[in-house]
Amino acid sequence: MADENNQGAAVQDGPVQETQVQDAAPEGRRERGPRGGRGGGRDGGRGRDGRGRRDDRRGREEEGEELIEKLVHINRVSKTVKGGKRFGFAALVVVGDGKGRVGFGHGKAREVPEAISKATAAAKKAMVRVPLREGRTLHHDGMGHFGAGRVYVRSAPQGTGIIAGGPMRAVFESLGVADVVTKSVGTSNPYNMIRATFEALGEQTSPKSVAQRRGRKIADLMARRAGLSGAEASAEAEAVTE
Repeated sequence: MADENNQGAAVQDGPVQETQVQDAAPEGRRERGPRGGRGGGRDGGRGRDGRGRRDDRRGREEEGEELIEKLVHINRVSKTVKGGKRFGFAALVVVGDGKGRVGFGHGKAREVPEAISKATAAAKKAMVRVPLREGRTLHHDGMGHFGAGRVYVRSAPQGTGIIAGGPMRAVFESLGVADVVTKSVGTSNPYNMIRATFEALGEQTSPKSVAQRRGRKIADLMARRAGLSGAEASAEAEAVTE
C-alpha cells in the first residue's frame, strides 16, 4: 500500500513539475533577451551598418549642396556562363557644383542604376577646385596628356561659349565654365579624354596664387602680362577673387 501511495503521489506531482518547467522557460528567454541588449538585433538598435545617425546627417549635408551630375558613357560587357550570358555595366559620371569644383568617377555593377550611383559617389569624393577668371573662363591656356589622348584648352572672351565636344563638354558644363575653346587630338576613348582634361585643369594657376608664391602684388603681375597702366592693373587685380 505504501508503494501505491508513493506512486500516486509521484503521478500527481509529475504534471506540476512539467508545468513549472514550461512556465520557467519563457521567463528564462525573457531574462536572457536577444543579442545586443534592448534594441533587438545584434547592433543594439543602430541599424545594420551601425552608423545610422551619422549617415543621415551626411545625407542631409549632401542634399543641401546642389551638384550637376552628367552621365558621360555607359559600357556593357557580357560573360558567357553555363546558363547563358551574364551582363555587367560600367558607368562614367562627371559631377560639379558649377562654381569651380568638378570631379569624375566610374562604377561597375550588374544593373545600370547601381553602376551610375557608384560612379556618382566616386565622383563626389574626387572633386577638385579649378581657379576661374571672372567665374566664366580659364586663366590661361593649357595642355593635358593621358595615354593616347591629348587635349588643348584655351581661355576665350565673353560670348564665345563652350567649344568642346563629347566628354570634355560635360566637364566644363559641370565646372561652370561659360567660355572656353578646346581641341582633342588622338584617342576618342572617353576615359582617357576625361583624365587628360583633368590633367590640363590641374595645371591651371591664378594670379593670386602666383603673386603669393613670388611675394609680389597682383597688380604688378597683371600690368606686366597685359601691358596695362597702373590704374587699370589695380582694377583688374581687385576683380581677381581666386
